[in-house]
Amino acid sequence: MDRHLNLIKTDFEQTEKRIFPRFPFNYLTFKNSGNEQFVFEIKDISFTGMQLSLKDGGHSFTSDSDISGILHWQKASLEATGKVKWVSGKRIGVEFHVDDSFDSRVREFLSIDNMIDSLRPIHEFSAGVEMPANLKYWLRADGPFEVFVWRHNDGELARFQFLMMERFVEWEDGVGVKTGRILSKRDLDTPLFTEDELVFSVDEGVNSDAINFAQDILDNIGPEFLPEEARDFLKMKLNS
Repeated sequence: MDRHLNLIKTDFEQTEKRIFPRFPFNYLTFKNSGNEQFVFEIKDISFTGMQLSLKDGGHSFTSDSDISGILHWQKASLEATGKVKWVSGKRIGVEFHVDDSFDSRVREFLSIDNMIDSLRPIHEFSAGVEMPANLKYWLRADGPFEVFVWRHNDGELARFQFLMMERFVEWEDGVGVKTGRILSKRDLDTPLFTEDELVFSVDEGVNSDAINFAQDILDNIGPEFLPEEARDFLKMKLNS
């Protein structure tokens, strides 16, 4: 079986695994306030919480600790407070304290406009990242958004995936479109590859909100990031 695809069936839900290359640099960060200040990478984020990772050194946060600070993403910033829900080594799971004001501000912070401002076509300058041979296009905007487009050996497009915060959208040749929610992510680092393994739950049917979100992203991606013929192909398949 293709190592990038793996299906798991349980009694409760259908989940699937995907393996993706990982870009080694992340410009989405969180600096906590207080006497001990750390700069964390934001590995994952949604409108309600985030997963942080500290590259060097240690921290003193424990489960149920209060945490506050500022998120930075390119030119944008966001003040946030929250509660530490779990700690695993250098990784921390944080639930935001959400009210109407914060909900509006976090949605603006994670807007498509800010995503486009930080978007990079990794396939054009891989910066030493080992890319799979059949990965044709790779667009990345730090933790919240990534687009992967894969090809067959003959060069025709075979499948694509959108990672949009906790949402997942995929089209595969001969299978069609599926959507899901990302449940977990873990590092699969080897001497040759730097990769992430994602596990996601598969929606019953196709989630229209996820499809619309992917369509909105495509509408804002210019030809400097993705050739028009490829973008048109992705839009057509999302509507299939």
